Amino acid sequence: MPPPGRGMGMGHAGWTGMRSFRQDRSVLTHRVKPGTTRRMLHFAMPYRRILSVFLPVVVLDAAVGAVNPLILRAIIDRGILAHRDGLVIALAAVAAGLAVVDAGLSLFERRVSAVIGEGLIFDMRSKVFRHIQEMPLAFFTRTQTGALVSRLNNDVIGAQQAFTDLLSNVVGNIVTVVIVLGAMFVLSWQITLVALALLPLFLVPARMVGRRLGAMTKESYDLNAEMNMVMNERFNVSGALLVKLFGRPHAEAAHFDERAARVRDIGVAQALYARLFMVALTLTAALATAFAYGFGGVAAVRGELAVGTVVALTAYLTRLYAPLTQLSNVNLDVMTTLVSFERVFEVLDLVPMIAERPDAVAVPRGPATIELDHVDFSYPAAEDVSLASLEAVAVLESAPRAQVLHDVSFSVAPGRMVALVGPSGAGKTTVSALVPRLYDVTAGAVRISGVDVRDATMSSLRDVIGVVTQDPHLFHDTLRANLLYARPSATELELRDALARAQVLALVDSLPDGLDTVVGDRGYRLSGGEKQRVALARLILKSPDVVVLDEATAHLDSESEAAVQEALRGALAGRTSLVIAHRLSTVREADQLLVVDGGRIVERGTHTELLALDGLYADLYRTQFADQDDRGAAAAVHPATASARP
Repeated sequence: MPPPGRGMGMGHAGWTGMRSFRQDRSVLTHRVKPGTTRRMLHFAMPYRRILSVFLPVVVLDAAVGAVNPLILRAIIDRGILAHRDGLVIALAAVAAGLAVVDAGLSLFERRVSAVIGEGLIFDMRSKVFRHIQEMPLAFFTRTQTGALVSRLNNDVIGAQQAFTDLLSNVVGNIVTVVIVLGAMFVLSWQITLVALALLPLFLVPARMVGRRLGAMTKESYDLNAEMNMVMNERFNVSGALLVKLFGRPHAEAAHFDERAARVRDIGVAQALYARLFMVALTLTAALATAFAYGFGGVAAVRGELAVGTVVALTAYLTRLYAPLTQLSNVNLDVMTTLVSFERVFEVLDLVPMIAERPDAVAVPRGPATIELDHVDFSYPAAEDVSLASLEAVAVLESAPRAQVLHDVSFSVAPGRMVALVGPSGAGKTTVSALVPRLYDVTAGAVRISGVDVRDATMSSLRDVIGVVTQDPHLFHDTLRANLLYARPSATELELRDALARAQVLALVDSLPDGLDTVVGDRGYRLSGGEKQRVALARLILKSPDVVVLDEATAHLDSESEAAVQEALRGALAGRTSLVIAHRLSTVREADQLLVVDGGRIVERGTHTELLALDGLYADLYRTQFADQDDRGAAAAVHPATASARP
């Protein structure tokens, strides 16, 4: 990027100066956190060697650009007016050579600026991405995806642009202004003072326009972010389905049009203000140029100034106003840079609630045990896991944190199956989330093979434990890629074996592209049961020692459920299993049933023992099977009506 005001008249510099005025001026009132500048410079440290070359080149390029008017002066005064054609040719050649040098320096600056800028983007984006991956599940349950993506993209790029623009423009502008003003004062201090006196005629209205531009720019950013959020939510399969089912497409369109219309109006106003800015800058420079020609021309006629000096002064004027304008806003540029970096650091400063300890140990592979020892649990508060700026609706939570689990204790022996049953909201899924350490207990301990999960390495927990949730997620990719996510080294034979054991191989073979079939967003090209069986195949391929199934057969019809149950018997053989089920028919054969209610284990035993106890489990069982018996009786009396029911 060439320093402002050189080689291109006022165009590039003028637009760059206008961009400075368009920035949100509210950042000037922002109190930047201590240490932000030091951390910003820390990101630039890997580029200190290239910066040590870049900055001198910027200075040299600014100096080269400021020499041209002096050469022009010499061509007129010492060459043309003195009728020395040889000198004219020599000086023109020097000017041409300097133009080539200036072009080369500009290309070098752009190259180095791109290396630094793109390097900063890579460094920050990579660091933020890795840090976000370390955040606990609670962080993602509160954070708005669109805001998080914006922080990873827009804020990172904004920080990079602010840094590189500030670095090159400020240095280049300072050198340009110093050289130009020095040369102008030497040539004619009177014309120089008048030219400087005209600058406030532009700066004062420009600042007024700048305040309005800054406010509109901030509003347009907010509106665009909101529209992006709306599109992210409405354009995925679930959002689109909800809009269609509730019949609100016109309301959604009107809501979107309202914001898009405001962005349109802001764009029109910004274009007008931008043109007004350029017109005012050009007019001020034109007035100064007219004065220089008028005053300098009279002085030249009287013999007080050389003609070449007058021409050089007017050439310098075109290079003076835009850099001075940008430097008048240097405090805004600096604050914008610091705030952009601060927003990135805000994410990096979020300390993951769940982190691997330095002395963590690996959970041993092989037959495993699960033990929950007097576990209490409360979900973390918002301020502990997220940022208000990353949530669509940031509301301070004043209510005390409710305890979800109370003194939960049980163990699962190697190769055994324990099932958690109970009413909705009892805490079953919460228990299952503690085993793979998606959350940390508030009190007590969760152990796998005798190792407290808080003392275990994250990688060993992921290797030992396999989970299938009620709504398993599939990436918008091929079936093969989704399966290989569990074990990238799996062979084609192993993939097909896992699919066969999950009772889904016949389906895959029936697809035109087989394993290379793209499953669509979140796997929506598959039915619920098909997606569930693919997830089970992924689990089988992973071959964990501990299996957690959270309503893994919830979306299956009776025929598919029977097939998957048979597949699970083989897949779970020899593995320790923790199964959550609302359909009690799927867990009657469990080695132990734990009945959870209100965050407590209120009953435990086998299916037969719990029925004999005639407690909550018996009530749930009778309710479920009474409903099934009623539907069966209705089907017998009214078969046509019953078969039409879902």
